[in-house]
Amino acid sequence: MGKLVRAITTSGVIRAFAINGTDMVEKARQIHKTTPTTTAALGRTLIAASMMGNMLKSEKENLTLRIHGNGPAGKVIACSDLSGSVRGYIENPGIDLPTRTDGKIDVGGAVGKDGFVQVIKDLGMKEPYNGQTPIITGEIAEDITNYFAVSEQTGTVCALGVLIDKDTSVKAAGGYIIQLLPNVYDDEITKLESNMRDIESVTEMIEKGMTPIQMLEKALEGFEVESLGEYDADYVCKCGTERVEKALASLGKGELFKLAVELHDKGEDHIEIKCEFCEKKYSAWFDNGKIIVNQT
Repeated sequence: MGKLVRAITTSGVIRAFAINGTDMVEKARQIHKTTPTTTAALGRTLIAASMMGNMLKSEKENLTLRIHGNGPAGKVIACSDLSGSVRGYIENPGIDLPTRTDGKIDVGGAVGKDGFVQVIKDLGMKEPYNGQTPIITGEIAEDITNYFAVSEQTGTVCALGVLIDKDTSVKAAGGYIIQLLPNVYDDEITKLESNMRDIESVTEMIEKGMTPIQMLEKALEGFEVESLGEYDADYVCKCGTERVEKALASLGKGELFKLAVELHDKGEDHIEIKCEFCEKKYSAWFDNGKIIVNQT
């Protein structure tokens, strides 16, 4: 289970989020059987979505982060909520790329640059909030920074990291998001920029055993940092037979009738449905017009 912290400077002009998501990303790796390249791409997206979900106001709200750069990895999608718990998937989990010339995983090459970052927030309104910005590098952290600057007009620093062990498991994974609030002074911005030039990587700090609040204290050195709460964030899928039944019912009677006719014509009596987030499989069939779903 990951540890997520939300904090603010006592001056009230900088807010920050940080997470150790090592267990969360490793759980996703095991479920989706990702390669080192796609583990890093999916992991960074999950970590970013976790912190962005924690920015929501209510437990009833949720957030979906989509990264689609038209690279070989395909779409990367993560969903989160106020607690920071996440679920997600990457379209092509089996692709793997050679490391870059600097020895780092080529997430940008896997994700691609010809596409968009999309953030959908279900805030309980009639229509969800939908923000979209072009992908800048495909490395995800820089793209999240750009999203906040362009779509939400908020000065943001985003750092994400996933370190892969020799056995391809996740050795360390985490990140932080630091945002400038209204009335921030120029000298405070300068101090933050100086800290960012000198700070270690997220995975280096996690390997040293630093907690999320300690990572923020390091990133915000020279500021007084106050924790606003700590959360247990995990990889949690919310699928189940009831959700599958509702999803099928949402197709409408006309589409369901067509589906039933197609099954009959093929000599089949059920359909197989797989959850993209957790790989669980369900079997659904029709009984006198009623949808019946079982997990297989």
